[in-house]
Amino acid sequence: MPNSHTSEPEFGLADIPPNPPVYFAEQALLGGLLLDPHRIKTLGPLGPDHFASAIHRAIFAAIAALPAPSADLHAKEPVWITAVLAHARPHARGLTPSYLHALAGACPNPAHAPSYARMVRSDHARRTVLLHAGLLVQAATDWGLPDPATVVLSRADALTTLLDQLAGSFPSHPGSLPRTPPPAPPGLQVEPEAASEEQLLLSTATAYPEALASMRWLRPEDFTTELYGGLYRCLTSLASRGEPVDKVTVLWEAQQHGLLTSAFGSQEALELLATPAGTPEHWGEQILRRSLLHHAHLTGLHVQAFTQDLNNSPHQVITGSRRALAHLSAVRARWQRATGRMPAGRPPAPPAPASRAGPCPQRTSSAGTSSRSAR
Repeated sequence: MPNSHTSEPEFGLADIPPNPPVYFAEQALLGGLLLDPHRIKTLGPLGPDHFASAIHRAIFAAIAALPAPSADLHAKEPVWITAVLAHARPHARGLTPSYLHALAGACPNPAHAPSYARMVRSDHARRTVLLHAGLLVQAATDWGLPDPATVVLSRADALTTLLDQLAGSFPSHPGSLPRTPPPAPPGLQVEPEAASEEQLLLSTATAYPEALASMRWLRPEDFTTELYGGLYRCLTSLASRGEPVDKVTVLWEAQQHGLLTSAFGSQEALELLATPAGTPEHWGEQILRRSLLHHAHLTGLHVQAFTQDLNNSPHQVITGSRRALAHLSAVRARWQRATGRMPAGRPPAPPAPASRAGPCPQRTSSAGTSSRSAR
């Protein structure tokens, strides 16, 4: 029986992605230092970790560690390249003398080494910000963490610290904001647990409306279900006007806000508001925590988009990332008011109302579970 021919995807040189510009900047810098080793004194702060290529990191580490030869000896004998090769080869498998000579040929002008070094630092800054943004996204989407809010805020603090450190290294210039199109917001999947907690908040806050005065940290846009956010707006509107709050007054307010439909009518609204359990503060904290993680996820995606766009300068990446973090900071401030957690070095906030977990819900309404695709 003849062998059956199965078509397999072919992989050729054309499928290998081209090297980014920083690769050639690294080559030019290392080539300049091989041609004129004393140029290393003109580079400013630069270390092996700034290089994206592992083999380039090993070569620069060797150059930085070895004493430069005298100009006369360097002009007569290839002692410098030989010494760099011997020092770097144990840390860069496959490094050959021919590659070092190729690096020397890749440098247009050794006097331009400081400019090449700035390019290397700029790309390293971009990669580092991208790494921190990825850690923020990872923490915001890992619901297996025992305390995801604390981890997310720690990642955001680390990213903020990094941006502050980088800001002094790169000069500002006109057009400081990146023009990168914002990424599509992550889809907000309404889990049964989230919908149930939002329903319990509405019914419990209707039964105990006095708690709303101390829950100004919660907003309608924090809800995963748009309908429930609208009902919460009805509750807070009644409370702020000093009007009575019960399931009938909330129903009337919902009608005024256009929330009643054929799928969610008066009977469904009354049933949803008639199952209080626990305390409003507890359910409000659960809702706000989800909102905090959602905003952290969106912030991380924005920073990733800025750093992945190679058209953005380091200053634009820093400015855009700081602005994205500012939106997260607004939600963070409300979370700290709700939980009484303040960052180190700041005066403690007045104690927040105690949060007590309520019992498992006895019933939840299935109406109105349509969610927004994005806040």
